[in-house]
Amino acid sequence: MEINDYAREYEASTKYFSDLISGLSAKDLSKSEPGGWTPRQVIHHIADSEAQSYARLRRLVAEPIGSQIQGYDENAWAANSILGYTELPVENSIAVYVSVRSASLDVIKRLTLTDLERHGMHTERGKVTIADWLRDYSNHPRDHAGQIEKALNA
Repeated sequence: MEINDYAREYEASTKYFSDLISGLSAKDLSKSEPGGWTPRQVIHHIADSEAQSYARLRRLVAEPIGSQIQGYDENAWAANSILGYTELPVENSIAVYVSVRSASLDVIKRLTLTDLERHGMHTERGKVTIADWLRDYSNHPRDHAGQIEKALNA
């Protein structure tokens, strides 16, 4: 696989999620399957997660190999009333998602195949390479799109 292939997959997953959420109505944002997150909660989560991924990629690229990559408790963030996952409008979170994915894509396109081996030490997962990061964050929007699709069909 070449860097352009990674970039295309990353960009395609960004678009897939963006296209899905662009057609959601106010009523759709509150749907959920039993025990699952609503599309509103997923959108807020993905904005926060992608903001974390934005910083992680830059750390993996710029900092010494083996630098710490900080995890975070996504369920605590989702449950925190101040962060407002259950009631805040989604427009700002959508803007964050689009912006950080676009900025990360700019960086991805500048990588070399050798760069994919650079790694950091994630506080929860251990060693994470740029190749791991690319795989995880290329899948992330698709995984959450599936979650939203299930909620809409519940």
